[in-house]
Amino acid sequence: MPIQGLEILQSSASLRGQPSALRKTPFLSKYIDTTTCIGCKACEVACQEWNDLPSVPTKQTGTYQTIPSLHPQYWNLILFNEVEVEGNFEWLHRKDQCMHCADPGCLKACPAPGAIVQYTNGTVDVNPEQCIGCRLCETGCPFNVPRFSEKTGKMAKCTLCVDRTTVGLEPACVKSCPTGCLHFGTKEDMVAMGQERVAQLKARGYAGAGLYDPPGVGGTNVVTVLKHADRPEIYGLPANPTVPATVRLSKGPLHWLGLAAMAGTILGLVGHYLRFGPRVGRKSASSSPPAEPPAAPSAPDASRRTDR
Repeated sequence: MPIQGLEILQSSASLRGQPSALRKTPFLSKYIDTTTCIGCKACEVACQEWNDLPSVPTKQTGTYQTIPSLHPQYWNLILFNEVEVEGNFEWLHRKDQCMHCADPGCLKACPAPGAIVQYTNGTVDVNPEQCIGCRLCETGCPFNVPRFSEKTGKMAKCTLCVDRTTVGLEPACVKSCPTGCLHFGTKEDMVAMGQERVAQLKARGYAGAGLYDPPGVGGTNVVTVLKHADRPEIYGLPANPTVPATVRLSKGPLHWLGLAAMAGTILGLVGHYLRFGPRVGRKSASSSPPAEPPAAPSAPDASRRTDR
C-alpha cells in the first residue's frame, strides 16, 4: 500500500497525480559500480531478509548465479556474465533489479487505478491491494523486471526499500555491500559519483567506460557504472530502452480520443433528447386489445317448435 507521508507524483490509470506541491522532494537514486562488485551476494540475502521474502529453490545452470532470472519472491539478483571482449575473457557481474525509471513504462501500461505509483522521490512501487494481476506491466517494462506470482495473483518487484528510505535509512542491499559497490543518495550526487568513477576507468585505459542512465525512459534512479558502456548488451541491459510505442499510443492519443468519443456520444444523446423530446412509438396491431370472439348461436326455443 502507498507509504504514509510520501506524496504521489503519478499513479497508474489516472489522468493526474496527487502532489500537493507544498514541498519539492529530490529524486533518490542507487549507485551501482559493476567494476567493484565481487559477486558475494550479500545484497541478495539482505533483500530477502528485510522484505521477509520466502526462499526460492536454486537451479544449477553452469554458473554461480543463484537462479536464472528474477522471481516474484526474489527481487534482487546478481547476474554472472561470461563474455569475450577483444579476445579476452571477462567475468562481468551486474545487480539486476527494478531500475525505477523516471518515465516508468510499467506504470503507463497498468490499467488498474493506483496499482503502480511513483512517489515524488522517484521511487516506483506496486500496491498489491490494487493490483488485478493482468500482467500488462510486463509489456511496458523494457528491462523485463515485473514478475507475476501464481500464488498471490499479484505482480512484485524491487521497491527500493521505500519503507527504509522514507525514514532516512539506505536500502538494505546498500547497507550490506562490503566493497562499496553500492551507494545511495540524491540522483544528482549519485550521477556525480558515477562520472568521477568513469573518469578513473578511462584513465586506466577503458575507453568504453560510461554511466548507464538511459534517456529513453527519462533516466533511471538506479545509475550503473559499466566498464564497457558502449556494449551494455553483454551485461544484459538494453542499449536504448524506451517505453513501447504501443503503450504510449494506447495510453496517449488513443486514450484521449476514446474519452472524446465517449463525451461526444453523451452530448449527442442529451442534445437529441432536448431537441426532439422522448420518442413516442406507434401502436402496433399486436398492442391493440384483442377482438371479442363471436357470440355462439342460441339454441332454438322448444316452445316454438311445431310438429309436422
